[in-house]
Amino acid sequence: MEIDMKIVEEAKKPLSMHPKKFALWLFMASVMMVFAALTSAYIVRQAEGNWMVFDLPSLFWVNTGIILLSSVTLHWGYISAKRDDLATVKLAVGITTILGVGFLVGQWFAWEQMVVANVYLVGDRPSAVSGSFVYVISGLHGLHIVSGIIFLLIVLAAAFRYEIHSKNLTRMEMCLTYWHFLDALWLYLFLFMLFNR
Repeated sequence: MEIDMKIVEEAKKPLSMHPKKFALWLFMASVMMVFAALTSAYIVRQAEGNWMVFDLPSLFWVNTGIILLSSVTLHWGYISAKRDDLATVKLAVGITTILGVGFLVGQWFAWEQMVVANVYLVGDRPSAVSGSFVYVISGLHGLHIVSGIIFLLIVLAAAFRYEIHSKNLTRMEMCLTYWHFLDALWLYLFLFMLFNR
């Protein structure tokens, strides 16, 4: 009889998630849907013809390396926060922020490479049709990187106020999740554009 009671009690315990984390996951799901729609539109428009194949900017490769490295540095900061090594948390989040800004600057110069190659955002030429997708996809991702940098700055400010530590990791975990998401999203988008030219 006691065993039955224990099973019933355990079954009644609800699975819970921090409300802010749940909201973040919902937001990331909506972002994924937007980019799924964009990549689907890319494939449909490409199949219609009048599509110019061109090489992606070489800086996209460099920028991909930068954003992958930024995920490593932020994860280093998260591990340091779990160990209450606040000096390393500040350093890691600071480096990640710099790398995030570096990624954005790199994307701007990648766009300049596209312009030099006569690939434009608008126009009547096939290069403008195919190029516009690359500009919009990378630009929209860049906009989300800006929001990620703002989140990093909030976490960095909290670290300087000693609000990030082993007993208060929610903000750091959310920032880490979002940044890794943006990293994985760029990797998907880059590979998608690379193999669907």
